Amino acid sequence: MCVCLPLYGENVFCAIEVKNTATLRSKSVNSLIAFQEDYPEADVCLLYRGTERIYHKKILCLPCDEFLKKLLPGEPILF
Repeated sequence: MCVCLPLYGENVFCAIEVKNTATLRSKSVNSLIAFQEDYPEADVCLLYRGTERIYHKKILCLPCDEFLKKLLPGEPILF
């Protein structure tokens, strides 16, 4: 299961995909790659249940808990 959330506003344009997996596969970031091809100005990130911050095919992949701990209301989304 995965969820892709495009977020946009005055100071943000990004896509965050959430995967319910601890292991990334080669095709895990394909939808984000396609999104970034259409919108090169957007930031993209994949959240997953793993424990490592990695780049997979040039896409930032973050553990969900790391992302959520740094997420603050009213503050910019930072990868």
